[in-house]
Amino acid sequence: MRVLVISHTYIVDLNREKLRALAQLSPDIEVVVGVPRHWQPGGVQNRLIVSEPLQEGNFRVQPLGNLSQNNQGLLTFGPDLVQLLRQFRPQVIQVEQGSRALAYAQTITINRLLGLGAKNIFFTWWNLPYRLKFPIAALEAYNLRHTHGLVVGNQDGADILRDCPIGRAFGQRNYTGPYRVMPQLGVNETLFRPQPRPELAASLDIPADAFVVGYCGRFVEEKGLLTLGDALATLRDLPQPWVWLLVGRGELRDRIQSKADGLGIGDRLRWVTDIPHDQVPHYINLMHTLVLPSETTHQFKTLTATGWKEQFGHVLIEAMACAVPVIGSDSGEIPNVIDRAGLVFPEGNAPALAEHLRLLIENPTRRQELAEAGYHRAMGRYTNRALAKLLLEFYGEIGVGEEVRR
Repeated sequence: MRVLVISHTYIVDLNREKLRALAQLSPDIEVVVGVPRHWQPGGVQNRLIVSEPLQEGNFRVQPLGNLSQNNQGLLTFGPDLVQLLRQFRPQVIQVEQGSRALAYAQTITINRLLGLGAKNIFFTWWNLPYRLKFPIAALEAYNLRHTHGLVVGNQDGADILRDCPIGRAFGQRNYTGPYRVMPQLGVNETLFRPQPRPELAASLDIPADAFVVGYCGRFVEEKGLLTLGDALATLRDLPQPWVWLLVGRGELRDRIQSKADGLGIGDRLRWVTDIPHDQVPHYINLMHTLVLPSETTHQFKTLTATGWKEQFGHVLIEAMACAVPVIGSDSGEIPNVIDRAGLVFPEGNAPALAEHLRLLIENPTRRQELAEAGYHRAMGRYTNRALAKLLLEFYGEIGVGEEVRR
Protein backbone atom coordinates (compact mmCIF):
# COMPACT_ATOMS: atom_id res chain seq x y z
CA MET A 1 0.00 0.00 0.00
CA ARG A 2 1.36 3.39 -1.01
CA VAL A 3 0.12 6.30 1.10
CA LEU A 4 0.79 9.99 0.47
CA VAL A 5 -0.09 12.37 3.33
CA ILE A 6 0.14 16.12 2.77
CA SER A 7 -0.04 18.74 5.52
CA HIS A 8 1.86 21.70 6.92
CA THR A 9 1.42 20.04 10.34
CA TYR A 10 4.22 17.61 9.58
CA ILE A 11 6.95 20.20 9.18
CA VAL A 12 7.49 19.36 12.89
CA ASP A 13 9.21 15.98 13.24
CA LEU A 14 7.48 15.17 16.53
CA ASN A 15 4.12 15.38 14.74
CA ARG A 16 5.10 12.58 12.31
CA GLU A 17 5.03 9.72 14.82
CA LYS A 18 1.56 8.49 13.77
CA LEU A 19 2.74 8.21 10.16
CA ARG A 20 5.99 6.53 11.15
CA ALA A 21 3.91 4.01 13.09
CA LEU A 22 1.71 3.48 10.02
CA ALA A 23 4.78 2.66 7.91
CA GLN A 24 5.91 0.17 10.57
CA LEU A 25 2.66 -1.82 10.62
CA SER A 26 3.67 -3.85 7.56
CA PRO A 27 6.63 -4.07 5.16
CA ASP A 28 4.04 -3.69 2.37
CA ILE A 29 3.16 -0.14 3.46
CA GLU A 30 5.07 2.84 2.06
CA VAL A 31 4.35 6.28 3.49
CA VAL A 32 5.46 9.55 1.93
CA VAL A 33 4.74 12.79 3.79
CA GLY A 34 4.56 15.91 1.63
CA VAL A 35 5.27 19.14 3.52
CA PRO A 36 5.72 22.76 2.45
CA ARG A 37 9.33 23.54 1.73
CA HIS A 38 8.95 26.92 3.45
CA TRP A 39 6.44 27.72 6.19
CA GLN A 40 5.93 30.67 8.55
CA PRO A 41 3.77 29.44 11.45
CA GLY A 42 3.33 32.82 13.15
CA GLY A 43 2.35 33.17 16.80
CA VAL A 44 5.00 32.24 19.35
CA GLN A 45 6.98 30.35 16.70
CA ASN A 46 7.29 33.34 14.40
CA ARG A 47 10.15 32.20 12.20
CA LEU A 48 10.49 30.74 8.73
CA ILE A 49 10.83 26.95 8.79
CA VAL A 50 12.72 25.32 5.93
CA SER A 51 11.80 21.64 5.63
CA GLU A 52 14.45 19.00 4.94
CA PRO A 53 13.98 15.67 3.13
CA LEU A 54 14.10 12.51 5.23
CA GLN A 55 14.28 8.80 4.40
CA GLU A 56 13.76 6.11 7.05
CA GLY A 57 13.13 2.77 5.38
CA ASN A 58 9.63 2.85 3.90
CA PHE A 59 8.86 6.19 5.56
CA ARG A 60 9.86 9.36 3.70
CA VAL A 61 9.38 13.10 4.11
CA GLN A 62 9.37 15.08 0.86
CA PRO A 63 9.46 18.90 0.95
CA LEU A 64 7.44 20.47 -1.87
CA GLY A 65 7.65 23.95 -3.30
CA ASN A 66 4.66 25.90 -2.00
CA LEU A 67 2.88 29.07 -3.12
CA SER A 68 1.59 30.16 0.30
CA GLN A 69 3.77 30.17 3.39
CA ASN A 70 1.36 30.90 6.23
CA ASN A 71 -2.26 30.26 5.18
CA GLN A 72 -3.61 26.73 5.49
CA GLY A 73 -6.54 27.21 3.14
CA LEU A 74 -4.51 28.93 0.41
CA LEU A 75 -1.61 26.47 0.57
CA THR A 76 -0.83 25.07 -2.89
CA PHE A 77 2.19 23.34 -4.37
CA GLY A 78 4.39 23.70 -7.45
CA PRO A 79 5.26 21.27 -10.28
CA ASP A 80 7.22 18.96 -7.95
CA LEU A 81 3.86 17.73 -6.58
CA VAL A 82 3.00 16.42 -10.05
CA GLN A 83 6.41 14.76 -10.26
CA LEU A 84 5.96 13.13 -6.85
CA LEU A 85 2.53 11.76 -7.80
CA ARG A 86 3.83 10.39 -11.09
CA GLN A 87 6.78 8.64 -9.47
CA PHE A 88 5.18 7.38 -6.24
CA ARG A 89 1.72 6.58 -7.71
CA PRO A 90 -0.05 6.51 -4.32
CA GLN A 91 -3.12 4.43 -3.66
CA VAL A 92 -4.22 6.85 -0.93
CA ILE A 93 -3.85 10.64 -1.02
CA GLN A 94 -4.66 12.14 2.38
CA VAL A 95 -4.60 15.95 2.61
CA GLU A 96 -4.94 17.25 6.16
CA GLN A 97 -5.87 20.88 5.46
CA GLY A 98 -9.67 20.90 5.80
CA SER A 99 -12.67 20.65 3.49
CA ARG A 100 -12.08 23.97 1.74
CA ALA A 101 -8.35 23.57 1.09
CA LEU A 102 -6.96 24.49 -2.31
CA ALA A 103 -4.24 21.86 -1.81
CA TYR A 104 -6.91 19.17 -1.57
CA ALA A 105 -8.61 20.36 -4.76
CA GLN A 106 -5.18 20.40 -6.40
CA THR A 107 -4.38 16.78 -5.51
CA ILE A 108 -7.87 15.63 -6.53
CA THR A 109 -7.41 17.24 -9.95
CA ILE A 110 -3.90 15.88 -10.54
CA ASN A 111 -5.03 12.44 -9.38
CA ARG A 112 -7.77 12.51 -12.03
CA LEU A 113 -5.58 13.93 -14.80
CA LEU A 114 -2.85 11.33 -14.24
CA GLY A 115 -5.37 8.52 -13.97
CA LEU A 116 -3.88 7.28 -10.70
CA GLY A 117 -7.14 6.03 -9.26
CA ALA A 118 -5.99 6.91 -5.72
CA LYS A 119 -8.56 7.29 -2.96
CA ASN A 120 -8.96 10.91 -1.85
CA ILE A 121 -9.16 11.56 1.90
CA PHE A 122 -9.08 14.81 3.83
CA PHE A 123 -8.81 15.66 7.52
CA THR A 124 -10.54 18.54 9.29
CA TRP A 125 -10.81 19.86 12.84
CA TRP A 126 -13.57 22.40 12.16
CA ASN A 127 -16.50 21.74 14.52
CA LEU A 128 -18.78 24.78 14.25
CA PRO A 129 -21.56 25.27 11.65
CA TYR A 130 -20.70 27.66 8.84
CA ARG A 131 -22.13 29.07 5.63
CA LEU A 132 -20.15 29.59 2.45
CA LYS A 133 -20.53 31.84 -0.57
CA PHE A 134 -19.23 31.42 -4.09
CA PRO A 135 -16.47 30.61 -4.97
CA ILE A 136 -15.53 28.92 -1.66
CA ALA A 137 -18.83 27.02 -1.61
CA ALA A 138 -18.05 25.64 -5.07
CA LEU A 139 -14.54 24.68 -3.97
CA GLU A 140 -15.84 22.73 -0.97
CA ALA A 141 -18.55 21.08 -3.07
CA TYR A 142 -15.90 19.92 -5.58
CA ASN A 143 -13.75 18.53 -2.78
CA LEU A 144 -16.62 16.68 -1.11
CA ARG A 145 -17.87 15.29 -4.41
CA HIS A 146 -14.51 13.60 -5.04
CA THR A 147 -13.87 12.44 -1.45
CA HIS A 148 -13.69 8.71 -0.78
CA GLY A 149 -13.15 9.01 2.96
CA LEU A 150 -13.27 11.65 5.68
CA VAL A 151 -11.09 11.69 8.79
CA VAL A 152 -12.28 14.26 11.31
CA GLY A 153 -10.94 15.20 14.70
CA ASN A 154 -14.33 15.35 16.43
CA GLN A 155 -17.90 14.15 16.04
CA ASP A 156 -19.33 17.66 15.61
CA GLY A 157 -17.10 18.19 12.58
CA ALA A 158 -18.35 14.96 11.02
CA ASP A 159 -21.99 15.90 11.64
CA ILE A 160 -21.55 19.27 9.94
CA LEU A 161 -20.33 17.65 6.72
CA ARG A 162 -22.53 14.57 6.68
CA ASP A 163 -26.07 14.07 5.42
CA CYS A 164 -27.72 14.77 8.76
CA PRO A 165 -29.90 17.61 10.11
CA ILE A 166 -26.91 19.71 11.24
CA GLY A 167 -25.12 19.32 7.92
CA ARG A 168 -28.20 20.06 5.82
CA ALA A 169 -29.05 23.13 7.89
CA PHE A 170 -25.70 24.75 7.18
CA GLY A 171 -24.62 24.91 3.58
CA GLN A 172 -26.54 21.90 2.20
CA ARG A 173 -23.62 19.54 2.79
CA ASN A 174 -24.51 15.93 2.21
CA TYR A 175 -21.35 13.88 2.44
CA THR A 176 -22.54 10.27 2.66
CA GLY A 177 -19.27 8.36 2.38
CA PRO A 178 -17.24 6.56 5.06
CA TYR A 179 -15.74 8.61 7.86
CA ARG A 180 -13.64 8.04 10.96
CA VAL A 181 -13.43 10.26 14.06
CA MET A 182 -9.90 10.37 15.46
CA PRO A 183 -7.34 13.06 16.39
CA GLN A 184 -4.69 14.17 13.95
CA LEU A 185 -1.89 13.50 16.43
CA GLY A 186 -1.47 10.77 19.02
CA VAL A 187 0.26 10.82 22.37
CA ASN A 188 3.88 9.74 22.65
CA GLU A 189 3.76 7.16 25.44
CA THR A 190 7.54 7.08 25.82
CA LEU A 191 7.51 10.81 26.60
CA PHE A 192 4.19 11.06 28.44
CA ARG A 193 4.27 8.37 31.10
CA PRO A 194 4.03 8.16 34.89
CA GLN A 195 7.29 9.42 36.39
CA PRO A 196 7.31 11.02 39.87
CA ARG A 197 9.34 14.25 40.15
CA PRO A 198 9.53 15.23 43.85
CA GLU A 199 12.63 17.35 43.29
CA LEU A 200 10.79 19.40 40.65
CA ALA A 201 7.89 19.97 43.04
CA ALA A 202 10.32 21.21 45.68
CA SER A 203 11.88 23.65 43.18
CA LEU A 204 8.42 25.18 42.66
CA ASP A 205 7.80 25.46 46.41
CA ILE A 206 5.02 22.86 46.27
CA PRO A 207 4.64 21.25 49.73
CA ALA A 208 5.04 17.48 49.76
CA ASP A 209 1.50 17.01 51.14
CA ALA A 210 -0.19 19.48 48.74
CA PHE A 211 -2.81 18.43 46.20
CA VAL A 212 -1.81 19.90 42.82
CA VAL A 213 -4.58 21.15 40.54
CA GLY A 214 -3.01 21.54 37.11
CA TYR A 215 -3.66 23.25 33.80
CA CYS A 216 -1.47 23.10 30.70
CA GLY A 217 -2.03 25.20 27.59
CA ARG A 218 -2.74 28.75 26.52
CA PHE A 219 -3.64 31.35 29.13
CA VAL A 220 -6.64 32.76 27.25
CA GLU A 221 -10.22 33.46 28.28
CA GLU A 222 -11.86 30.72 26.19
CA LYS A 223 -9.91 28.06 28.09
CA GLY A 224 -12.08 28.74 31.15
CA LEU A 225 -9.29 29.61 33.57
CA LEU A 226 -11.31 32.34 35.27
CA THR A 227 -14.03 29.77 36.00
CA LEU A 228 -11.39 27.43 37.39
CA GLY A 229 -10.22 30.25 39.65
CA ASP A 230 -13.76 30.77 40.94
CA ALA A 231 -14.10 27.05 41.65
CA LEU A 232 -10.82 26.87 43.52
CA ALA A 233 -11.71 29.91 45.62
CA THR A 234 -14.58 27.95 47.20
CA LEU A 235 -12.06 25.29 48.32
CA ARG A 236 -9.59 27.60 50.02
CA ASP A 237 -10.64 26.48 53.53
CA LEU A 238 -10.26 22.75 52.94
CA PRO A 239 -7.98 21.09 55.52
CA GLN A 240 -6.05 19.43 52.67
CA PRO A 241 -3.47 21.93 51.33
CA TRP A 242 -3.54 22.50 47.57
CA VAL A 243 -1.80 24.57 44.89
CA TRP A 244 -2.78 25.64 41.38
CA LEU A 245 -0.09 24.86 38.80
CA LEU A 246 -0.39 26.64 35.43
CA VAL A 247 1.91 25.53 32.61
CA GLY A 248 1.92 27.48 29.35
CA ARG A 249 1.72 31.09 28.28
CA GLY A 250 -0.77 33.74 27.23
CA GLU A 251 -2.11 37.24 27.68
CA LEU A 252 -4.49 36.28 30.52
CA ARG A 253 -1.70 35.62 33.02
CA ASP A 254 -1.81 38.95 34.83
CA ARG A 255 -5.61 38.91 34.99
CA ILE A 256 -5.60 35.39 36.47
CA GLN A 257 -3.07 36.41 39.11
CA SER A 258 -4.99 39.57 39.96
CA LYS A 259 -8.27 37.68 40.29
CA ALA A 260 -6.65 34.96 42.40
CA ASP A 261 -5.20 37.62 44.69
CA GLY A 262 -8.66 39.15 45.07
CA LEU A 263 -10.14 35.74 45.87
CA GLY A 264 -7.54 35.09 48.54
CA ILE A 265 -5.77 32.26 46.70
CA GLY A 266 -2.99 34.21 44.99
CA ASP A 267 -0.32 32.50 47.06
CA ARG A 268 -1.52 29.09 45.81
CA LEU A 269 -0.54 29.78 42.20
CA ARG A 270 2.59 28.32 40.60
CA TRP A 271 3.54 29.50 37.10
CA VAL A 272 5.66 27.58 34.59
CA THR A 273 6.18 29.30 31.24
CA ASP A 274 8.37 29.07 28.15
CA ILE A 275 9.36 25.43 28.43
CA PRO A 276 9.99 23.07 25.47
CA HIS A 277 7.40 20.41 24.74
CA ASP A 278 9.63 17.55 25.86
CA GLN A 279 9.63 19.00 29.39
CA VAL A 280 5.85 19.27 29.65
CA PRO A 281 5.46 15.65 30.91
CA HIS A 282 7.64 16.46 33.93
CA TYR A 283 5.15 19.11 35.05
CA ILE A 284 2.03 17.09 34.23
CA ASN A 285 3.44 14.39 36.50
CA LEU A 286 3.37 16.88 39.39
CA MET A 287 -0.41 17.17 39.08
CA HIS A 288 -2.98 15.20 41.06
CA THR A 289 -5.56 16.25 38.49
CA LEU A 290 -5.42 18.14 35.19
CA VAL A 291 -8.36 20.41 34.44
CA LEU A 292 -9.37 21.58 30.95
CA PRO A 293 -12.28 23.98 31.64
CA SER A 294 -12.74 25.24 28.04
CA GLU A 295 -15.70 27.50 27.25
CA THR A 296 -17.43 27.94 23.90
CA THR A 297 -17.24 31.51 22.62
CA HIS A 298 -18.71 33.46 19.71
CA GLN A 299 -16.14 36.24 19.78
CA PHE A 300 -13.85 34.82 17.09
CA LYS A 301 -14.62 35.35 13.41
CA THR A 302 -13.17 33.96 10.19
CA LEU A 303 -14.23 34.46 6.58
CA THR A 304 -16.73 31.61 6.83
CA ALA A 305 -17.63 31.07 10.48
CA THR A 306 -17.99 32.60 13.90
CA GLY A 307 -16.95 31.23 17.26
CA TRP A 308 -14.78 28.57 18.85
CA LYS A 309 -15.33 25.46 20.93
CA GLU A 310 -12.83 22.84 22.00
CA GLN A 311 -11.90 20.71 19.00
CA PHE A 312 -10.28 17.88 20.95
CA GLY A 313 -8.16 18.79 23.99
CA HIS A 314 -4.87 17.00 23.28
CA VAL A 315 -3.52 17.75 26.75
CA LEU A 316 -6.21 15.45 28.14
CA ILE A 317 -4.71 12.36 26.52
CA GLU A 318 -1.22 13.50 27.55
CA ALA A 319 -2.36 13.65 31.17
CA MET A 320 -4.13 10.30 30.86
CA ALA A 321 -0.93 8.75 29.53
CA CYS A 322 0.80 10.05 32.68
CA ALA A 323 -1.92 8.42 34.82
CA VAL A 324 -3.15 11.84 35.97
CA PRO A 325 -6.96 12.02 36.50
CA VAL A 326 -8.64 14.55 34.21
CA ILE A 327 -11.56 16.94 34.62
CA GLY A 328 -13.01 18.67 31.57
CA SER A 329 -15.91 20.88 30.63
CA ASP A 330 -18.52 19.73 28.13
CA SER A 331 -17.26 22.11 25.44
CA GLY A 332 -16.90 20.49 22.01
CA GLU A 333 -15.15 17.12 21.89
CA ILE A 334 -13.99 17.01 25.52
CA PRO A 335 -16.74 14.65 26.79
CA ASN A 336 -16.02 12.19 23.97
CA VAL A 337 -12.29 12.24 24.70
CA ILE A 338 -12.79 11.66 28.43
CA ASP A 339 -15.80 9.33 28.15
CA ARG A 340 -15.99 7.51 31.53
CA ALA A 341 -12.26 7.81 32.26
CA GLY A 342 -12.55 11.19 33.98
CA LEU A 343 -15.02 13.82 35.18
CA VAL A 344 -17.05 16.25 33.04
CA PHE A 345 -18.90 19.39 34.16
CA PRO A 346 -21.09 21.96 32.33
CA GLU A 347 -18.85 24.63 30.86
CA GLY A 348 -18.72 27.85 32.87
CA ASN A 349 -20.26 26.15 35.96
CA ALA A 350 -17.81 26.88 38.78
CA PRO A 351 -19.83 25.15 41.53
CA ALA A 352 -20.01 21.90 39.53
CA LEU A 353 -16.27 22.06 38.83
CA ALA A 354 -15.61 22.72 42.52
CA GLU A 355 -17.53 19.57 43.47
CA HIS A 356 -15.41 17.47 41.10
CA LEU A 357 -12.26 18.97 42.57
CA ARG A 358 -13.48 18.38 46.10
CA LEU A 359 -14.22 14.74 45.25
CA LEU A 360 -10.69 14.11 43.99
CA ILE A 361 -9.05 15.99 46.86
CA GLU A 362 -11.01 14.14 49.53
CA ASN A 363 -11.24 10.70 47.90
CA PRO A 364 -7.84 9.18 47.00
CA THR A 365 -9.49 5.88 46.03
CA ARG A 366 -11.68 7.51 43.40
CA ARG A 367 -8.68 9.50 42.21
CA GLN A 368 -6.70 6.29 41.69
CA GLU A 369 -9.60 4.64 39.84
CA LEU A 370 -9.81 7.52 37.38
CA ALA A 371 -6.02 7.61 36.97
CA GLU A 372 -6.03 3.95 35.96
CA ALA A 373 -9.07 4.32 33.69
CA GLY A 374 -7.54 7.30 31.91
CA TYR A 375 -4.20 5.55 31.45
CA HIS A 376 -5.81 2.49 29.89
CA ARG A 377 -7.97 4.64 27.62
CA ALA A 378 -4.96 6.61 26.39
CA MET A 379 -2.90 3.47 25.77
CA GLY A 380 -5.74 1.69 24.01
CA ARG A 381 -7.06 4.51 21.82
CA TYR A 382 -4.71 7.45 21.56
CA THR A 383 -1.11 6.33 21.09
CA ASN A 384 0.37 6.95 17.66
CA ARG A 385 0.39 3.21 16.97
CA ALA A 386 -3.28 2.93 17.94
CA LEU A 387 -4.15 5.79 15.56
CA ALA A 388 -2.05 4.21 12.80
CA LYS A 389 -4.04 0.98 13.17
CA LEU A 390 -7.30 2.95 12.96
CA LEU A 391 -6.08 4.61 9.77
CA LEU A 392 -5.14 1.29 8.22
CA GLU A 393 -8.56 -0.13 9.10
CA PHE A 394 -10.19 2.92 7.53
CA TYR A 395 -8.20 2.52 4.33
CA GLY A 396 -9.55 -1.02 4.17
CA GLU A 397 -13.08 0.29 4.67
CA ILE A 398 -12.76 2.46 1.57
CA GLY A 399 -11.30 -0.41 -0.44
CA VAL A 400 -7.52 0.02 -0.29
CA GLY A 401 -4.79 -2.49 0.54
CA GLU A 402 -6.54 -5.84 0.78
CA GLU A 403 -3.19 -7.59 0.39
CA VAL A 404 -1.77 -5.69 3.40
CA ARG A 405 -4.71 -6.57 5.68
CA ARG A 406 -4.46 -10.27 4.79
